[in-house]
Amino acid sequence: MKKHTTWATAILCSLVFSSACNQEAPSTTPTAKAEAPAVAQPDSTPVAAAPPDTAGAIVSPDTTAAPEYPGPAPLAGAILPGKRIVAYYGNPLSKRMGILGELPVDQMLARLDEEVANWNKVDPNLPVQPALHAIVVTAQGHPSAGGKYRLRMTDKMIDDVLAMAKKRDAIVFLDVQVGHSTLQEELPALEKYLLLPHVHLGIDAEFSMKNGSVPGRKIGTFDAKDIDYATGYLASLVKEHQLPPKLLIVHRFTQGMITNSENITLRPEVQVVMHMDGWGPPALKKDTYRRYIKNEPVQFTGFKVFYKNDLKNNSRLMTPEEIAALTPSPLYIQYQ
Repeated sequence: MKKHTTWATAILCSLVFSSACNQEAPSTTPTAKAEAPAVAQPDSTPVAAAPPDTAGAIVSPDTTAAPEYPGPAPLAGAILPGKRIVAYYGNPLSKRMGILGELPVDQMLARLDEEVANWNKVDPNLPVQPALHAIVVTAQGHPSAGGKYRLRMTDKMIDDVLAMAKKRDAIVFLDVQVGHSTLQEELPALEKYLLLPHVHLGIDAEFSMKNGSVPGRKIGTFDAKDIDYATGYLASLVKEHQLPPKLLIVHRFTQGMITNSENITLRPEVQVVMHMDGWGPPALKKDTYRRYIKNEPVQFTGFKVFYKNDLKNNSRLMTPEEIAALTPSPLYIQYQ
């Protein structure tokens, strides 16, 4: 076991960590992007002035009326919108990719318990579902095996995450950074896990390098057709094996990360969450959420809090009350 962990950690140390996903990327990493907030707009998009930080005027979420969401009505066994998901993100083999691997397991789970309790206080009428969100295909700064610029984690790593989740009756998300590979190549390799009722999927457009760039040097992209492939793949598993509906988390923090979002096909077997995945001060994070999540609606919405990166430049973490008060109120909350 020690040999496995040492080898895997050595491999992970060579990963490309972008400004969106890395916690404190070292300045000596030659392929790391410049340390600008990941929520900054792409060069082709005019940058609007971010609204002022209004932490002193927090508005509680309106729970008097049930909101309506695009797409088919939820099937039996669907998690959303009847619960809010609070997830810890990262890779258990790396202390630099998120809270999931930063702390010993029991400490990590205890801290997750605290966040779940915080969210239960914000909206007692909306139960909180704890989750672990593990990166199981990681983008690489070098070609790696097969020239795909990605590394697949071992089954043992995924099994370890499932064992952690079992301690809290948590659901699990398997996150995929394809690099130069494709969803068509990567998802079937995870099928035995996606057949488990409590295991769901995340796909990170930042590391989908369709133009052949090295991951981490530019921001990647998924098209609606890519997302349709993912939902179609999951839907087929649900129908064939009579599973409860699956969740698909789609990372986004720029305009170009997702193209033709209006053409994404919504299916009753899969619930799609467009997840605001950028770091920065509260005003900028809220503006990014408005621009790319609210203004380009798909189905459900998510919001990420970076325990470290959001504190840069003397900034602060957004509170559950602030996040819940966003419109639409996110139902998937991720902590990195």
